[in-house]
Amino acid sequence: MAGNSRIVAFGGVAACAVVLDQVSKAWARAALAGGPVPFIPGVLDLSLVMNTGAAFSIGSGSTWIFVILALVICALACVWVVRERDMPAGVAAALGAVAGGGVGNLIDRVVAGQVTDFFATTFIDFPVFNVADIFVTCGVVLALVLVWRWDATREGEGEA
Repeated sequence: MAGNSRIVAFGGVAACAVVLDQVSKAWARAALAGGPVPFIPGVLDLSLVMNTGAAFSIGSGSTWIFVILALVICALACVWVVRERDMPAGVAAALGAVAGGGVGNLIDRVVAGQVTDFFATTFIDFPVFNVADIFVTCGVVLALVLVWRWDATREGEGEA
């Protein structure tokens, strides 16, 4: 089982991300149709926004480009996790967060042609986002840090 911990970490985090994202979006579509609701006053509102683009509404109307991009990124992450047998489970989990978030938004794009966003910052002007976006962003940052540490460790082993 230890040899497969990276695959379990990847799949488990990805599955959790998809479920949390889709459940939160279904709730948002039902609960926020009447308008924004303050969540953390002065910091964050819950406000239903349907987005046909990507972050900052870049590429609005380019749904199929984002579908293909998400599929390619998820496939590459899967292949890397499966092939890299010495990958730490933490790196695999971070990649699972990226893939799961990507799949969460991918489901929206394929089913509805747009992504459900609902977290709206009020203390700064920032795009409205969702749970999938949080998983992708945190997953990318965490993966970069963990891959950097993993590479440093492998380089140190090569010097010995």
